[in-house]
Amino acid sequence: MMKTVKTPCIGVCSTGIGDDVCRGCKRYGYEVIQWNAFTQEQKRAIIDRLDLLIKQVLSDKIVITDVSLLLYTLKVQRIRFDEQAAPENSVFTLLKAGANQIQEPEQHGFRVLRAWQHVSLPELRDIIDADFYTLSSVHFERYFAIQ
Repeated sequence: MMKTVKTPCIGVCSTGIGDDVCRGCKRYGYEVIQWNAFTQEQKRAIIDRLDLLIKQVLSDKIVITDVSLLLYTLKVQRIRFDEQAAPENSVFTLLKAGANQIQEPEQHGFRVLRAWQHVSLPELRDIIDADFYTLSSVHFERYFAIQ
């Protein structure tokens, strides 16, 4: 039996002000509106797409060194995260919650790749968020927007 898929909503929805893609969770407007009507399979497909996109965004910036440590950190810090989501999603969740407090990423199960080590974690978090939004928007325009 499939586990219940939780909403990726983080309470920062921008679809109500006209965005096709939510700036908070990166779901498409119709997905936000219809979430409760979707089947678990449909919800899982949305989460899988978001996981794929965040993996793509993080692939040249961050490497996960210890998934168990990463998940442990989230649990100890009482940061809400989707245990069914990709580990990359968990890194992004951790950065959103506490990039300012992280001094040694390796102690949290990830490391920043050399090309990005000159950037502070809060700045990197913002770059990742912007890239994730851009990629989600382009994906929406390419495959879902009505021309």
